[in-house]
Amino acid sequence: MRVLVSRLAPSLREFRPASVATIVLAVVEVLAEISIPFLTASLIDQGIERGDQALVDKMGLLLACLAIVALAAGMGAGRLSARAGAGLARNLRSDQFTSIQRFSFANIDRFSEGSLITRLTTDVTNVQMAYMMIIRIAVRAPATLVFALVMSFVVDPTLASVFLAVIPFLGAALAFIALHAHPIFERVFRTYDRLNTQVQEDIRGIRVVKAFVRGAHEEAGFRTTSDTIKRDFTAAERILAFNQPAMQLAIYTCLLLVAWIGAHQIVSGTLTTGELVSVISYAMQILISLMMLSMVLVMATISRASTHRIGEVLVERPLVGPPAQPVTTVVDASVRLSAVNFSYGHAQSEDVLHHVDLTISPGQTIGLLGGTGSGKSSLVQLIPRLYDVTSGSVEVGGVDVRDYDLATLRDAVGIVLQKNVLFEGTVAENLRWGDPDASDEQLWAAADAAQASEFLTALPDGLESRVEQGGMNFSGGQRQRLCVARTLLKRPKVLILDDSTSAVDTATESRMSAGLRRALPATTTIIIAQRVSSVRDADLIVMLAAGRVLAQGTHDHLMRDCPDYRDLFLSQNARTRSDG
Repeated sequence: MRVLVSRLAPSLREFRPASVATIVLAVVEVLAEISIPFLTASLIDQGIERGDQALVDKMGLLLACLAIVALAAGMGAGRLSARAGAGLARNLRSDQFTSIQRFSFANIDRFSEGSLITRLTTDVTNVQMAYMMIIRIAVRAPATLVFALVMSFVVDPTLASVFLAVIPFLGAALAFIALHAHPIFERVFRTYDRLNTQVQEDIRGIRVVKAFVRGAHEEAGFRTTSDTIKRDFTAAERILAFNQPAMQLAIYTCLLLVAWIGAHQIVSGTLTTGELVSVISYAMQILISLMMLSMVLVMATISRASTHRIGEVLVERPLVGPPAQPVTTVVDASVRLSAVNFSYGHAQSEDVLHHVDLTISPGQTIGLLGGTGSGKSSLVQLIPRLYDVTSGSVEVGGVDVRDYDLATLRDAVGIVLQKNVLFEGTVAENLRWGDPDASDEQLWAAADAAQASEFLTALPDGLESRVEQGGMNFSGGQRQRLCVARTLLKRPKVLILDDSTSAVDTATESRMSAGLRRALPATTTIIIAQRVSSVRDADLIVMLAAGRVLAQGTHDHLMRDCPDYRDLFLSQNARTRSDG
């Protein structure tokens, strides 16, 4: 529990007062409840048995007041603990989401999408429930146990010693439960991650699943993972099931012993009826507090794994961070890569780029060609510093990208990645990611340059047309053009198109290239393409193979001096003529 509270403390913030007030009210509730059995003994022995009506009335009123205090304190503690728990959950979700937004690509690579979703939902719910129990029950139960045990010794040490005999048994039972259940819950949450990832993939790729008639296969995989969760939870519940019988055995054993020993003491005259009643009341309070502690332990056991997983997100620090004195201005659109080596940093990972040297002058158009795995996408992601180089340097505007303020650098470098992502909302809202203050005229101008206006004008609502989650109500080529238009609105100094025209025909691609040149005449443009025709007119074409620069030059130069480029060009032209 100490680890749980210490890791979550920074996320309490404005709910610390509610947490402290819950603890105070829980103590007040305990003190009121503990006083009642002691006063009840006096009421029975000195009031009822002696027939002192005045004392009965006085003690009865005092007991009623204490009951009201206990009720009010309990209600207040319950309300405040619920508020603190819900507030902590809100802050944890917010803090995790904020932390994720600051992650670099390298940080994101360490967590799966399904795992992050589980941490933001199921894990937070587990921690919320555990925290509510900790600040109320985990305070109330130990306080009740200690005070009731002390008061029972004050009343009769012989009867109170019965409780001491049963505590080691309960402690051993709870330790057994915690030690054996916790590893299972850790395994369960890892399986939850796999299940969430599988569901996301299936929903996202439902069209592919149906097209290949793989529904039965995916259902079988889902059932296998779900059955694993069921099996693990069942195993954990079998262990947790020992908790209730152990508590009941302790309760009934104590009550029987107290009643038996107390009866003998009453007969012998060493114990009064009121004292026996009070000790039995304290026995119930002690044993109920032990049951509550066991509930807290069970919930803490479940939430311990969740706390660790949430903590991993909160303590993760961006691997790409700003320097102490960041540069806040990009003076020009030049790009230079010097002796760049790069790997993704995974265990046993090898470099995907090897000693890359490349110089791009402001305003030039560069084409990057190469087969799958040649390092094209890896190279361009180093320019806006989505990843950091392993060695060497990347400069934009004559300054190492590691010396820039990240927002400044990424505002100056617009990149359209291979995976075209649109967000639920309207077309206009998606385009304004590039420029929140863009007018409708500017939106239409960007859409026209990206060759998106031709299908937007055909939509009944134009720019206000709805975009479904992921842009699934638009074709692949339409999504690409909208993503290009969105990036154009940034008016970047460096524009990177990572295979961003693969889903459009060559005629549309040609018009798009002309539109880009008109919209951003002074911008340095880097185009990753599969078709030579997409980069044929570029100022410089770079051929990559296995992470190395194989050749670079103009189209005519490469046709003359680079056999790989010439073979690629001739094979694509042959296919084009054949298709025609």
